[in-house]
Amino acid sequence: MRSSRPKPLHQLCGRAMVLYVLDACAQDNVRATVVVVGHHATWVEKELREGARDDAALTFVEQNEQLGTGHAVSVALSSVADAIGATDGDVLIVPGDTPLLRRATVARLLDEHRASDAALTVLSARMDDPTGYGRLVYAKDHSVERIVEERDASAEQRAIDEVNTSIMVVRQSLLGPALRRVGRQNAQNEYYLTDLVAVLHDMGHVTRSLLLEDASEVAGVNDQLQLARAERVLRRRINERWLSRGVTMWNPDDTYIDCDVELSYDVSLLPGTILKNHCVIARGAQIGPHAMLTDVEVDENASIGTVEATRVRVGAEAKVASFVVLRPGDDVAPGEIVTPLTPRSH
Repeated sequence: MRSSRPKPLHQLCGRAMVLYVLDACAQDNVRATVVVVGHHATWVEKELREGARDDAALTFVEQNEQLGTGHAVSVALSSVADAIGATDGDVLIVPGDTPLLRRATVARLLDEHRASDAALTVLSARMDDPTGYGRLVYAKDHSVERIVEERDASAEQRAIDEVNTSIMVVRQSLLGPALRRVGRQNAQNEYYLTDLVAVLHDMGHVTRSLLLEDASEVAGVNDQLQLARAERVLRRRINERWLSRGVTMWNPDDTYIDCDVELSYDVSLLPGTILKNHCVIARGAQIGPHAMLTDVEVDENASIGTVEATRVRVGAEAKVASFVVLRPGDDVAPGEIVTPLTPRSH
C-alpha cells in the first residue's frame, strides 16, 4: 500500500506529505499502490493523482467509518488481493504523515522481513520520550509478542522506550484472517492494526522487529512546528543531493529547491534562490540572488538575476537582469538580453 515520486515542496501540505511517503515506499518490485482515504476523499484522490508521476498506478479505497487503523487496512484488502493475485506476496503498511521516511529504510525493512521468513515485521524506534507511542513487548525467544498502546499500557510497559512506528510488513495470505480476529476491546473502542502482532504471534507465526537507527525518520507531522521541522530536513536532503552532483550553492541554508526540480552539474545558485515545481536548469546556468522560478526551463550558460518567472523558457547564453518579471509566454530567446526596460509581449 504505497508508491510514487513526490511533487512540489513549497509548503509541506497534506498532499505533499503523502507523496513523500509514497516515494519512500516505491521499490522495484512494487505491484500495486493502495491509498486509503477518509474525509474529503474526492479532493485527496484528485490531489494525489495530479501530484504523482505519470507512471504511478494508484488505487484509492474509502474508509467511510473511522473505526481505527485495523479497519482502514481491512477496507483495502480486496484491492490488495486483486493486485497480488494468486501469489503470496507481502503488504507494506505505512501511515501518510511520515514524510521523512527514507527509501533505503523501507528497502531494508522488506529485505529483513523476507530473509527471516517472518509473517510480520514491524519497524521500531527508540525514543527518549516515548509518550503517546505503542510499546513493543518481546517474548523470551526475542519475537515480538505484542504491541501495547499507551492508553492500555501498564506502568511497567510505559517505561519501555522501544516504540511502534506504525510501519510494518505482513504476509498477504495471513493479513485478512488475522484482521478478522482483531477486536475492539481497548480504551478507544477501535480496531488497532497493532493487534495483528499478538494475533499472529499467538497463532505460532514468526513476528519480528527491525530497529530504526534514526528515529527522526518516523516523526509525525501534526502541527505547524513539526511541519517546519520536517520541511527543513527535507530541504537539507535535497540540497545535499544536488551539491554532491556538482551544483554550486553560495548559501545552501538559504536556497530552496523543490523535489521535482532537475539540475545539471556546474549550475550556480546564489543566495535566496527558490526553484518551485518542475524547473529544469541546464549546465553552466547561474540563478539569483533571490530569484523565484516556477516551472521554468533554463538552457546552458544562461544567467538570471533577481527575477520572478513562471512557466517560461530562457534560451542558452541569454541574460535576464534583476528586477524583471517573466510571465507565461515571455520566453527569452538564446543570447537575448532582458532588462527591466525590455518590452515583453503578453
